[in-house]
Amino acid sequence: MFRVDPRQAAADHIESGRTAGASALSPLAEEIASRPVEEGYSHAVLSGVAQLIEAGLLALIGVGIFLWYLPLGEALFYVPLIAGSVLLANVSFNLARTHRIVAYRTLFKQTLRVLIGWSAVFLVLMTGLYFFKAGDMVSRVWLLSWFVAGGVALVAFRLAWRALILRWSADGRLKRRTVIVGGGPSAASLIEAIEAGANNDIELIGLFDDRVGERSPDVVAGLHKLGRVSDLVEFSRRAKIDLVIVSMPLSAEGRVLEMLRQLWVLPVDIRLSAHMSKLRFTDKTYSYVGDLPVFDMADRPISDWNLVFKWVFDKVVATLALLVLSPIMIGTAIAIKLTSKGPVLFRQKRHGFNNELIEIYKFRSMYTDMSDAQAAKLVTRDDPRVTPVGRIIRKTSIDELPQLFNVLKGQLSIVGPRPHALEAKAANTLYHEAVDGYFARHKVKPGITGWAQVHGWRGETDTIEKIMQRVDHDLYYIENWSIFLDLYILVMTPFSLFNSENAY
Repeated sequence: MFRVDPRQAAADHIESGRTAGASALSPLAEEIASRPVEEGYSHAVLSGVAQLIEAGLLALIGVGIFLWYLPLGEALFYVPLIAGSVLLANVSFNLARTHRIVAYRTLFKQTLRVLIGWSAVFLVLMTGLYFFKAGDMVSRVWLLSWFVAGGVALVAFRLAWRALILRWSADGRLKRRTVIVGGGPSAASLIEAIEAGANNDIELIGLFDDRVGERSPDVVAGLHKLGRVSDLVEFSRRAKIDLVIVSMPLSAEGRVLEMLRQLWVLPVDIRLSAHMSKLRFTDKTYSYVGDLPVFDMADRPISDWNLVFKWVFDKVVATLALLVLSPIMIGTAIAIKLTSKGPVLFRQKRHGFNNELIEIYKFRSMYTDMSDAQAAKLVTRDDPRVTPVGRIIRKTSIDELPQLFNVLKGQLSIVGPRPHALEAKAANTLYHEAVDGYFARHKVKPGITGWAQVHGWRGETDTIEKIMQRVDHDLYYIENWSIFLDLYILVMTPFSLFNSENAY
């Protein structure tokens, strides 16, 4: 994959005069970005769900007929036989390419392929029984009943699933919202190729290009130019863009690299179109958008099934943590209420996933009349704004525990880059001004704990180096995420609390 090294980009950290303010979008781009967008569904997850349902149906029918017709004593033979046949059926259906969104939309084609695949499974099954001389061990009534009932169930499920897929397609939930970077004849050719072969799963939103005039007209193949590449960062966040396809020749290395430096902070897939290239590589070199060959330049860090796994991990861990830690949280709330005036909880706006503003919860650790909602001034050792109880809960990170409710609301993850206050500073410089690519931290949901925290980078950031180290660790986490890394960070978090040198 060809992409910018995020840690190298973060190292080039000082940007004089840079601000975090959103660039002004063109009127058309502003209008499009303001439209409500339906939440989309992952093709990979839908395919996986369909396979699980099919396997469950076939196994349930096989076991059900067995329980109805045969004695339980033969279960040790029939259960492995059913499991193996269901697994073989799944392999057969995938070889027949029936578990694709394009296939789900068809009627006779997918039905015929599924029935042929199911028949092939029984042909293999009977052949195996014959060669191993095990035919007498299997009931012919059970075998025929499972074959017929399984076939009927497969057809019924496929018809119901097709209806759902067609409905979601009509609602736009299966389309990837896409923008084109580039202009002129190459972009026109790209747009025509997408519209001809993307199977209605690509929704072209607009076109962005730094060039003007005849080389980059305002309308290309019916698609409007919405602004420059620098406008695309703000537009993509607000318009919920899923995919960026770059229409630039491989020879334009400088333009491609400059585009990547601007766009790598986004949680989107970035692809370089190969349809106009005269170079020809092996098929394994390309991935495809519909029928369009592309080169992968950057991927959304956590997507498809990984997103599902992380969602389940967050909800399970947050629920268990609330149950286990509730005595500590209740005790902390009582201590805060008894020792200082004001609310128990402190609410603060911070940047969440894709720079969206979220409101996080913390136990109040400062005197109410001295609280700093914007965190414009860092908390220092023996800070007079911090209450006696506040010193303890900040040192032990107990003040962060109410953020478990943010996890249940879907605003935070258990593990991820820590959400920083909007006005937080390092060496009197706002974080986003101190570190180039700072907002790349927001390509995933922020977390209660993270890779930086378990390596001791928590608490006061009084130097540029400290915030650089935090960002560097956050970017490493994003690039190397796995559910096992989350588990490791979760296990190490209690031990990291002993290193509280910079936590006041």
